[in-house]
Amino acid sequence: MGVLRSTQSMEAEVEELRAALLLHGAWRSGGGAAKRVARAEEGAAEARTVCVTGGTSFVGFAVVDRLLRHGYNVRLALETREDLDKLREMEMFGEDGRDGVWTVMANVMDPESLHEAFDGCVGVFHTSSLVDPGGISGYTKHMARLEAKAAEQVVEACVRTESVRKCVFTSSLLACVWRQNYAHDRRFPITIDEYCWSDENFCCDNKLWFALGKTMAEKLAWRAARGTDLKLVTICPALVTGPGFRRRNPTPSIAYLKGAHAMLAEGLLATADVERVAEAHVRVYEAMNGTASGRYICYDHVVRRAEDFAELQLQLGLPAPAGRVPATSDDRATRFELHNQKLAALMSARRRCTYDAYFPVSYE
Repeated sequence: MGVLRSTQSMEAEVEELRAALLLHGAWRSGGGAAKRVARAEEGAAEARTVCVTGGTSFVGFAVVDRLLRHGYNVRLALETREDLDKLREMEMFGEDGRDGVWTVMANVMDPESLHEAFDGCVGVFHTSSLVDPGGISGYTKHMARLEAKAAEQVVEACVRTESVRKCVFTSSLLACVWRQNYAHDRRFPITIDEYCWSDENFCCDNKLWFALGKTMAEKLAWRAARGTDLKLVTICPALVTGPGFRRRNPTPSIAYLKGAHAMLAEGLLATADVERVAEAHVRVYEAMNGTASGRYICYDHVVRRAEDFAELQLQLGLPAPAGRVPATSDDRATRFELHNQKLAALMSARRRCTYDAYFPVSYE
């Protein structure tokens, strides 16, 4: 959010975004989603309007694309002029609203701008997160505090905005896995599921700032929503990968991998494809009209071999570790076992029309 990049880096990212848009066709002028939106009744269209923060990020972009494929109107909350310039350079949907996408400037630290951005939307997807302006260290303790404060502001703005009924909050698996008081002599692995929370003191002691930021942010989000009419769910994805993730998501990825050797040794290092993460956001959002609630862990692959970990580091351009990589779950029994059955059950259920309002559709 608000990170300055070189001109060449920005141009390369724009080209990659353009290519992805053309591939999926979701933001193309005259696309099916835009035609359906144009033919919908005004009231029904408003009932299917959502706002996405961080819509130009790796995860945010995928969520926006998925929402458009499912026929939603999307309002992009952009924080910097750079984000707006990036979208203009893509030249994919021209003026606001032409293809079901609107843009609005909103600062996550400014409650009033958030309220204005959310006003008129039924749902909010908070996917934005802080990144390292230097692009090297990945994350700092100060940034963890800022992210937590931003999360609180976003959820409070959702509560304050009368039209907003639902919020999907992007957290991280790292908010679930870091603790220091697990027993070492258990016969069976300890289950890590949605009921598990990372220990903030442990994160501080081990300088796991990215995990600290995600844990603090999610806890403050739940606190802000408590006792209100806002429906809140959180998605806790593993390390998000997918086409172009090295270029488009390097800083969060590097920050995520701090402490990776320990996660690898304990069976806690996992990845999640960005398309699956995006689909999870939309499916959970739609299921919130029914029984969906609480937290959802999202991953599709647990890294168990040192060779796979080395390949992951190579993809991110990280140097190979000196010496022997710690024993992995192929070499010995792990103390932990990740569970994502809650999300798997929801994703495997037959998809139903769960919009907040039904609307007439005419096909050509």
